[in-house]
Amino acid sequence: MARRIGKISLPAKIAGLLAVPKTWLNFASGQHGKSTTCSLVSNRSTNDPFWSSFPLTRLSKRVITEFMNIAIYCRVSTKDKGQDVENQLRQLREFCSKQGWPIVREYVDHASGKHGDREQFQAMFAAASRREFDMVLFWSLDRFSREGVYETLMHLQRLSASGIAYKSFTEQYLDSCGLFKDAVISILATIAKQERIRLSERTIAGLQRARLQGRVGGRPRKECDRDKLAELRRSGLSIAQIADQLSLSKTTVARLVTA
Repeated sequence: MARRIGKISLPAKIAGLLAVPKTWLNFASGQHGKSTTCSLVSNRSTNDPFWSSFPLTRLSKRVITEFMNIAIYCRVSTKDKGQDVENQLRQLREFCSKQGWPIVREYVDHASGKHGDREQFQAMFAAASRREFDMVLFWSLDRFSREGVYETLMHLQRLSASGIAYKSFTEQYLDSCGLFKDAVISILATIAKQERIRLSERTIAGLQRARLQGRVGGRPRKECDRDKLAELRRSGLSIAQIADQLSLSKTTVARLVTA
């Protein structure tokens, strides 16, 4: 239920200030505890009569962000000896308290950020797909992921695809509800593209250098006594039996027998 200020409800008061329909703000306040995020505002359909009934200003977007449930993600590496997540958690909790945002879940990993298979990291994405919260708040981007620009960008876009916002506490520009969201994502996408191109170039250069040095890619070929193999074959043993005796794969024996 909307909080009342005197005889006028809070949605009606804000509606008067922002010049947007009271029915919309009642709807927004009714979504408190559900999934109403700035991504819903940003990605609204222009054909939807509900959204097209009024213009969305910066202030009205700000109203939407006041009705958000927060999931906190914190991480420290196993190599960060003597460090724990309490400093991160304390600052993030205080920030949410000042914003009036309820924290519905805290995800904490004690693992390297160079891999995406972290237990709580994956649990966070699973909950995001079920829309169990509206925004993921993390202390800094390197606490969220250190897998590289491309992989990190994919993680952020995965949240956006689920309708979940994200925000970095220490990097104000990294905010999917902020003014610079599109610019930051474009920059990250460009860096990620260049990173993939450089990786491809280094791989090709390495293969070319190996060929010039006479090295052949792939696993080294296993030595085989062909006379022994022929003798075993003449004795009537099957390919599987020969492979077992010579410690070779059946595929290798079959290839040598038919060669």
